[in-house]
Amino acid sequence: MSARNRDRRVYWASHPFLFAGLAVIRHRAVCRIRSRVIVNQPEAMRHVLTELPLDRVSDRTTGGVIRKNDVVGALFDESGDDHRASRRAVAETLDASGVAALRHVWMPVLDDAVARLRAGELIDLCGVADEMAGRTTAALLGLDLSTGQSIDLARAARATAASAAASEVPSLRRRRYRDHIGEAFGDRIDARGTMLAMAAVTTTHATLPRAVAWVADDDLWGAAGDDAQRPVLVAELLRVLAPTPLLPRAVAERAEVAGCPVTPADQILLMTRHAVGAHRRDPSVTCPAPMALSQLVFGVGRHACPGAALARAQLADVLAALAPLRPRVRTARADRHSALPAWRSLVVST
Repeated sequence: MSARNRDRRVYWASHPFLFAGLAVIRHRAVCRIRSRVIVNQPEAMRHVLTELPLDRVSDRTTGGVIRKNDVVGALFDESGDDHRASRRAVAETLDASGVAALRHVWMPVLDDAVARLRAGELIDLCGVADEMAGRTTAALLGLDLSTGQSIDLARAARATAASAAASEVPSLRRRRYRDHIGEAFGDRIDARGTMLAMAAVTTTHATLPRAVAWVADDDLWGAAGDDAQRPVLVAELLRVLAPTPLLPRAVAERAEVAGCPVTPADQILLMTRHAVGAHRRDPSVTCPAPMALSQLVFGVGRHACPGAALARAQLADVLAALAPLRPRVRTARADRHSALPAWRSLVVST
């Protein structure tokens, strides 16, 4: 199976009608469908994120959804000085030195997975991703958790994010929001910690197994094992996988996006996947996309994701650890209920 054909399954499994409908209009820079404005062009996406005043608490945004479910003060629903202070605090924790200090948290998980692969065992990379994400999130939140509790945190974060998405995204599986993190950990994790856990865990779970599957299917292990080529491959994989393929936003006042008028009553859907060419341009270490384009998967300007360095570091470590073994995909099951397109199980072996 080709890498692209396999990876396409995570989209068809999670929200088949939504992504099929959006794919039909992806050739248009901006398209209005009633009160929704879909943005597919990179320049238009940059314009929205860097030049338009955005309403962070609108019900049509991530922050509004969070606030509607009684989770207040969670970074995405903040604005002004509060938002800048929160972002600065997270960014300082996840800068280059902060990420380097966290490597000792996830490397034992990778070392164990490699040892088991060398012994001829089958490894479910979704389980590896959960443990890595759970341990990392616990460290970021200052929680002293056992391995089992870290995995429980990751699973609770994924379940909470999935219920939040299911309560908002049009789907036959629509259901009410449920705070699995609060049920499992109570007041040990506050609103900001809940949001950080959901963001860190869901993106890690969506990225790492999909990236390994793509590298295995396209036989990119040579580049993965090369210290010079690996950073380029990491950037390209993150561009093509676009872990968060769609970003909902709303403007605070009347504006215009690529000639299309928008109002505060509209929902703007930034199609990151289309903007970075993930649907048509495979990862390449010899002819990579410009970094300015690849960076869009993490946003841009003051709305850039502060966890970008962490995502790159973890993926680079996973590829470096697995490259000498060149694992192959044995079985793959897409997750039909995840907040982001992801595998539910991805089993590999040498």
